[in-house]
Formats: sequence, C-alpha cells, structure tokens
Amino acid sequence: MHALITGSSGFVGKWLAAHLREMGDEPVALGAGVDVGDAPAVRSAVNDARPDVIYHLAGFSSVGGSWDDPGEVFRVNALGTLRVLEAAASCKPTPAVLVVSSSEVYGTVAENDLPISEDSPLRPVTPYAASKVAAEFLGLQAFLGRGVPVMIVRAFNHVGPGQSRGFVVSALASRVIEAQVAHTKVIRVGNLSARRDFTDVRDVVRAYRMLMTGGVPGEVYNVCSGRDVAISSILRRLCEIAGIDLEVEVDPQLARPVDIPVLRGDGSRLASATGWVPEISLDDTLSAVLGDWREKLGA
Repeated sequence: MHALITGSSGFVGKWLAAHLREMGDEPVALGAGVDVGDAPAVRSAVNDARPDVIYHLAGFSSVGGSWDDPGEVFRVNALGTLRVLEAAASCKPTPAVLVVSSSEVYGTVAENDLPISEDSPLRPVTPYAASKVAAEFLGLQAFLGRGVPVMIVRAFNHVGPGQSRGFVVSALASRVIEAQVAHTKVIRVGNLSARRDFTDVRDVVRAYRMLMTGGVPGEVYNVCSGRDVAISSILRRLCEIAGIDLEVEVDPQLARPVDIPVLRGDGSRLASATGWVPEISLDDTLSAVLGDWREKLGA
C-alpha cells in the first residue's frame, strides 16, 4: 500500500513508518513544513502523493498543555482533521483515512462502567479531549456525507522508546535515570494515583495497519491492553528494573488541572475485526524506555 502519514516525524509516526516499511508498504510524509490547518497546502500534498491510505496522526498531543491555548488545540486537532478529510475527498480514487483519536474523549468513567467500550458516552473534560471529539465527528461526517472511507481509533495510553518527557512513563523513566546518574535518592512526581491502560507503541502501530486492511469504514475502534495500572506501580517497577531505590516527593506543579482517575478499555471490537492482540509486555516496554533514556543521558 502507498501510505501517507501526517505527523510522521512524531513519536508514533516514526514507529508507524518503520512498521509500514517492514510490511512492504510505501510510507510517505505529508511534507516538511506543511501545516495541517493550511487547506491549499494539505490538498496539494495529498493530491501529489495519491495515497491508497492516509494515517492522520498529526495533532496537538499534550492533554495537560491543552489548557494553555485551547484555540490552538482546536485549530490543529479539529481544523487540521477537516483539512485532511477535505483533501482525501478531492482525490480519485478516494483513499481510506484513519483518524487517530484518544481515550481521553470518554472523560471520567465510574468504576462499575469499566471497561470502556466504543459505545460508552463521550464526556470530554479537557480542551484536548473536546478537540478530539470534534475531529471524530468530522470523520463521521466525511464518511456519511462524502463517502470517504474513514475509520476512527481511540488510542489509550501508548508508550515506548522515543517518547518525550511530556508523557508520564517517559517523564518518570527520565527522572529515574537522572537520579541514578546524579546519585540522588529523591524523585519529584505529580499524581501517582491515576490508573491507565498502557500499550506499547509498537503494538499500537500494528493495530493501525491491521485496521486499514481489516477494519470497517465508519466504525470506531479502541486500541488498548484491557487492563489498568496505577502510575505508582509504573514508578515502582521502573525503579526495580533500573535497580534504584528512590524517595518520592510530590510536586503540585506537576499535576494537571483535571486528571481522570482511571481509564481501562475494551478492545474486543478491534480483536474481532483484525485478530490484533498486544504482544509486548509492560515490563519489556518499561525496560526499553529506560534503555532509551540511558542512551540519551549518557548513563
């Protein structure tokens, strides 16, 4: 397949491009410097590429940071999705489009309503989540109103080597290695009580490609492991793997304005459509993230 990736230089985009090449596909980037909100530029890039499929990964990805400039978050995540869908609709033949959303759209979910299925209500509590709901509905409208074969994925927390410090597992891993290098015994953290459903990014990109070959246009799919893990457990395991014992110091500045207590997904729809199951254990993922930070920090 000839595949166009928006956001190809980002954390997930790099892993997706590598996986597509391994599978014999031909991935190309949207284009250096192309702003997804720029309609003429996006349309030109998409029509020049003439892809069979489009993986729309480009977007503002920081949940906590979305409070600082909600307008920019909507411009990138919602308007950017609209521009990509408009460009896809202008192509003949029309490429299939994978719109990457987030589990954050579900908001706060009661314990007795877990695990979260694709039919669970959408209750966004952050500007980021609201922008992803808007992007999803633009995808649905493009499918229903213009016949663009759109599939939507709600990706739960995905982690792996190469992720920035703006995400909790990578942030904690970097601080663990920094403490080890500096021979300190204290690590500053935010909220450790939240529980999240973690999947290795290498498994996530496998799911994305499998949906492009086996998914149903117009459908929404969770990409998740099906189990939730407390952030405190993640930190403890990172310390165990690294071989360091640290004292935790809570820093209110590291906490988000709103933090959802728990997210755990139901991935049965994805499994039924494609046969996908996660293959990489959480311990293997954490080891890889620690190794990545050791290399970056020269530890």
